[in-house]
Amino acid sequence: MPGTNLTRDEAAARARILDVGSYEVSLDLTTGPTTFGTTTTVRFGCTEPGADTFIDLIAESVESVTLNGTALDPASVFADSRIALSGLQAENELTVEATGRYTNTGEGLHRFVDPVDGEVYLYTQFEVPDSRRMYTVFEQPDLKASFRFTVTAPAHWKIISNSPTPQSVPAGVADGVERATWDFAPTKRISSYITALIAGPYDEVRDEVQTRGGVVPLGVFCRRSLTQHLDADAIFDCTKKGFGFFEAEFDQPYPFEKYDQVFTPEYNMGAMENAGAVTFTEVYVFRSKVSEAKIERRALTILHELAHMWFGNLVTMRWWDDLWLNESFAEWASTTCQAEATEWTSAWTTFGTSEKAWAYTQDQLSSTHPIAADMRHLEDVEVNFDGITYAKGASVLKQLVAYVGREPFVAALRQYFRTHAWGNTTLADLLGELETASGRELGEWSRLWLETAGVNTLRPVFEVGDDGRYTRFAVEQSAAEEYPTLRPHRLGIGRYAVRAAESADGAAVLERVGYDEFDVDGASTELEALVGQEQPDLLLLNDADLAYAKIRLDERSLATALAHPRGFTDSLPRSLVLGATWDMTRDAEMAARDFVRFVLETLPGESDSTLLRVLIGQLSTAARLYTAPEHRAATGELLTSSLHDLAVAAEPGSDAQFQLVEAWAASAARESDAPALRALLTGADTLEGLTIDTELRWTLVKALAAVGAADDAEIQAELDRDPTSTGRERAAEARAARPTAEAKEQAWAEAVEQNTLPNQMVEAVSAGFRRSTDPSLLRPYVERYHAVAEEAWAARSVAIGERVVGGFYPFSLADRSLAAASQAWLDAHPDAAPGLVRTIAENRDAVVRALAAQERDARGD
Repeated sequence: MPGTNLTRDEAAARARILDVGSYEVSLDLTTGPTTFGTTTTVRFGCTEPGADTFIDLIAESVESVTLNGTALDPASVFADSRIALSGLQAENELTVEATGRYTNTGEGLHRFVDPVDGEVYLYTQFEVPDSRRMYTVFEQPDLKASFRFTVTAPAHWKIISNSPTPQSVPAGVADGVERATWDFAPTKRISSYITALIAGPYDEVRDEVQTRGGVVPLGVFCRRSLTQHLDADAIFDCTKKGFGFFEAEFDQPYPFEKYDQVFTPEYNMGAMENAGAVTFTEVYVFRSKVSEAKIERRALTILHELAHMWFGNLVTMRWWDDLWLNESFAEWASTTCQAEATEWTSAWTTFGTSEKAWAYTQDQLSSTHPIAADMRHLEDVEVNFDGITYAKGASVLKQLVAYVGREPFVAALRQYFRTHAWGNTTLADLLGELETASGRELGEWSRLWLETAGVNTLRPVFEVGDDGRYTRFAVEQSAAEEYPTLRPHRLGIGRYAVRAAESADGAAVLERVGYDEFDVDGASTELEALVGQEQPDLLLLNDADLAYAKIRLDERSLATALAHPRGFTDSLPRSLVLGATWDMTRDAEMAARDFVRFVLETLPGESDSTLLRVLIGQLSTAARLYTAPEHRAATGELLTSSLHDLAVAAEPGSDAQFQLVEAWAASAARESDAPALRALLTGADTLEGLTIDTELRWTLVKALAAVGAADDAEIQAELDRDPTSTGRERAAEARAARPTAEAKEQAWAEAVEQNTLPNQMVEAVSAGFRRSTDPSLLRPYVERYHAVAEEAWAARSVAIGERVVGGFYPFSLADRSLAAASQAWLDAHPDAAPGLVRTIAENRDAVVRALAAQERDARGD
């Protein structure tokens, strides 16, 4: 809509003349299932009396607007999410009475009805510009204010906000429902995007933590139907460790009065750092067995959001240009805390395996951008919650810590918090503190790392004499043609030798016999320190994973790695070598079939849960998209049979067994796979230590549906066993996964042609649609997809638009006609919405990369 896309210039103009003091927001949540009453009184100063400005609101209707005692005509002043304010005084009071609308998109005030007991649950999600969906507000991070919420709701509900929940007061009976009112105390000065309201009959578990500022009450909340699965003790334990670490590291007491963590339904992201009232996806309430990787990820998410209480909430970016710093800092801080204060001491290995891989992928798309991106307006911000903003930024912060030193870095942070508490800052403020604390000039570092895009590739280049020792050694650095910046890197170089193992199986190991750290810069860096060293069996650039760069293995090192797939005794170098072979495969320097065989040989005995999860995903992509079409069926059969055999051979009850069973089921593509899947589902076949619980049953049912061996009746029977909201989503995914034209058409009609499904259901249906054991079924949707993309995006919110346009792209085809169709669309729609253009361009990029990999695979060794 015109007017919804606030620009940076507009925000700066408002900030120059306005000083917002307070908001009083009164909400009535008892008016019906679709809308709610919202009344806002905002008091603010203006440095230019007589000036005009506007305030933001997205509402079903506006009943009244009163500015400084004068009633304004809503029809005249309210349009396109803005209320025009004219003739401001030095001190102003504005009151707006309106009717808001609940959403089912995970934006604004989301409303969910639990199918188990019919209870209603609400939660807010306001980042980036959606507090204006619940109340009238100057929607920008640098106009901080105090917020006071008064909420009328059913009396049996719990009401959670940023301030501690007060005692409720009876508010009478309406439509047979007893009502109550909660009058919250005003918050400290915070940005509107971190205000929060969570309402409904949530169950709670209470605890407390001793902090520098005193005892802070802790709460963990979830829906009643999930309470039996809530492991609150583990959540509290991780949270308390985070409190202790961050208060000591930042030398700053926790800034808010309490800390609640609420697990909410139909959530779009992992979590949101609302001040003192963090919301999480319910995926983190484990109703069935999950991988250790997911448990570790939940802990990281808990710590990430807690870190934001200081970096983001206490000190906040002035504008969204510094979104990356907000998120990257939380990534760095939470990973550091996890590695140093919890049982996940190998958190940086997990970061390198998973997060950096995400960053490398994102950084090679046409949509890549500098870490410090130019956020001209809100639409720019909405499409930049990506691997650059989170993972690349955190990787570079890690490198910055090494560059300036941990102690100066922490000293700068402490001064930063002391100087800017409750205020707004830019990157320059933090860099200034870092320069003062470290004595290093950071302008050039910032220019090279933060203001340019793209990832560099590092290769060893050397000569070896007759005695087997290096006579010359250099590291060559290259960059993509479109992003040619060469950067300085601090990296380790490890030298490994094949040694006879002492283990019972007699398998050889790769033992590190040498390690050095170097600074490299420019196109080539000569490393004299390695001249005269004996050439090892395997040379590993970026050993210890200090640098942000792709690495290449020399011919001898690659041969050693392929010959000894389980040679490393430590997961980090193994992960780095596997990551290098994955990059080579993605860059069409290694045949996809070779990668598949190599990884399958590394999997037996793998105990690093995140590495196992990442490798399984890469195997699937390589087999489905990167293998040449003429070899794809055979490679797919090899993958499925190997995963089955690995699952059977895995240690009973282990994380590897669980993940391999899931992966085997996900890879099943032939009807002949059905008997083994069904035998495990029914109990006719068992694996020692493996429990076929609710989620694993759904995994097997979806696999049977995908190969055409589960009909509507069987899917419905499984839903009858699990009549929860999650069960509904799993059933929808299973139905859409069936290998029939009718199933694909039904999925398309439900989610693309119609616009009624909630966010998580759209995601489930699209996942089933994409899962096609017969890719030809998706052929008719190439034209249909591109024909409807612009209309589908325009008719939906950003969250739903991304799920439809991203989720229904027919990736499985991965051929030239699909790439050509997407390119033709992009050529014909240069002025389409930025988020839509980016989504289709990234889809096109993935197909183009797959085509190059297929050509390489077709050539063989």
